[in-house]
This record gives sequence, structure tokens and C-alpha cells, in this order.
Amino acid sequence: MDRHIIKQNETIRKALEQLNNLSGEAMTLIVTDADNHAIGTLTDGDIRRSIIAGHQLDDMVYSIAYRQFEYVRKGSAEVARLKELRQRGIRLIPVLDNENHLCELIDLNTTANRLPVSALIMAGGKGERLRPLTLSKPKPLLEIEGKAIIDYNVEALAKAGIDNITVSTKYLAEQIENHFSKSVAGVDVRCMREDEPMGTIGAIAMVDDFTHSTVLVMNSDLLTDISFEDMYIKHVEEEADITVAAIPYTLSVPFAILSTEGSRITALEEKPVYSYYANAGIYLISEKAAAMVKRGERTDATDLIERAIASGLKVVYFPINGTWIDVGTPADFRHAADIMKYHLNR
Repeated sequence: MDRHIIKQNETIRKALEQLNNLSGEAMTLIVTDADNHAIGTLTDGDIRRSIIAGHQLDDMVYSIAYRQFEYVRKGSAEVARLKELRQRGIRLIPVLDNENHLCELIDLNTTANRLPVSALIMAGGKGERLRPLTLSKPKPLLEIEGKAIIDYNVEALAKAGIDNITVSTKYLAEQIENHFSKSVAGVDVRCMREDEPMGTIGAIAMVDDFTHSTVLVMNSDLLTDISFEDMYIKHVEEEADITVAAIPYTLSVPFAILSTEGSRITALEEKPVYSYYANAGIYLISEKAAAMVKRGERTDATDLIERAIASGLKVVYFPINGTWIDVGTPADFRHAADIMKYHLNR
């Protein structure tokens, strides 16, 4: 962070030198006073305009700092605002406390947002449909284009600013634990081993150190470009207890379908096509909904969703419009490899 900070009594010449050393990074300096209060920002453009206006290279930077700069408050969940700032092309965002002390910087090129979400990745399955590939290696560690499947998901979560990530393991757990003995995408991922199979969401009751009131639960064997950011925004806007990521599913019937009343045919529809949404295995869950999963109880996601609906909690869906692959079979694995090769080579 220090590379992007300049004290207000430094010269414009010094600011130019500092900006020159930021090649490849966000070309913005944060101007602070002696007490680390942020008083403005400074870019090449600001300096260029100041020189045209008559400033000299030995003038102090406080005299030309841009004081109407954008920032966010420490501890605030300004997800929609960070998205808007990123879309406006603003890359470096200061995080200030209530006294305007500079606490940290967010580079929106590397961390697209700061979602106030903890994550649980379910990675305990045996991957039986992928045998023999999974006889000696757990499915989450199978590599596609030189990277473990689960790492694509950890990187996507980290990109969204989610750094409280737990992985639930069982089958060949030691390999997954060893894999995460080193950080991935700058995140120290924790592993939690299930003593008994807990279902597709039962492990949520075993985690004691979620740092946020919203938990994202997802399967480890997915490859998707879902926007966790947009999913979270919808979850908040809907005031939902559970938001279920969903994929479009179309069913084509190759026959004429009869509508009947008793033995009488009332209508006939030739080769109809029905459109549905299917569960994509990614969920945002509130504390209230998560509390419905009891520790030690085998619980599938469908069980929790049915309980939540029966209890009057609000359950909504979020459609995935892009890539979603459930790597469950050898054919899925080959398809995923082809898709990722395309994405990585674009």
C-alpha cells in the first residue's frame, strides 16, 4: 500500500517519480497528512492539468490534490457502490475509518468487490462417476488446464473479495488438506473433515468461525463464471433467507402431447418445449436459515430449502446466464477442459 501513498508536503516532482515507479499498477497516489488522514488523490492527469495551470514541479502536492475523491468506509458493505465505481473505470479505492484515516486500498482490477460473505465449499464426495480418475485422487483436485477444479472456485471467490473460505472434506481428505497447506489466490483456505457423510449442506452446522452473517455454499466440482457479486446484490435486494443459483433447463418432447379430461381429448400440442430452472448447487444463506441445519444431522440442500419454505422464510433464485458445468462424468470432464482452454486462451 505504501507505494501508493504520498505525504501532502512532498513535491509534484516526487509524485511524478512515484507514479513512474507504479508501471503496471493502479496509476493513482493517495495524498495523506502527517496523521494519515486521506486528503485527496493524484494521477498523471491531475499533474498535467496543474502544470498547464501554472504550477511548478517544486510545488507541494497538497496544492493540486483532487479532493472530491471516491472512497468507502471501513466495515461497511458497499457492494453495489464498489460495482458502480469499477464500472466507471475507477481502479484504486481508499478505505477510510470514520476519522478519514487511510486503512487500506482496494484495487478493483484484482479484487472486483468486497462481498461480506463467508464461503463453504463442499468437497467430501467420492466422485464415483468419474472413476477411474478418482480412485486415487479426489475429484476437486483433478486438473483442468493445469489447475485443480476447486482452485478455479477459490480464485473466483477471492476475486469477489471473499477471503473466509472453508472446505469440507471426507474422501481422500489428506490430499485436499495438503493441497491447501499453501494459500490459493492469496487466501488461506481452511479444511474441515466430516467424520460421517453430512449431505450436500450439513457441514454448514460444523463451522464455528464464519465471519459474516451470510454464507455462500457451493459444490467443489463446478466450473462457472457466475457473478457472485450480482447474486449477493439480488440476495440483499430481495431480503432473502436463501438465494439459489439456477441454470435454465429446457425439455423437448418429441411427441404430440394430449390434454385430457377423463377419456376425452381436449387439446393436442405437437412436440412441445418446456423451460425450467434447475438447481446449480450454489446458495447464499442467511444466519436464520443456516440455523435450521442441526449439528451432526445429515442434511441435503433440498432438505434445507424445503424447511425454509415450510417455515415461511423467503427463498429466491438467481439465474446463471453464462458458463456452468457440473464435472460429474468423464464427458463433463472433457467438456470442461475444452471450455477452460477457450476461456484461458481468449
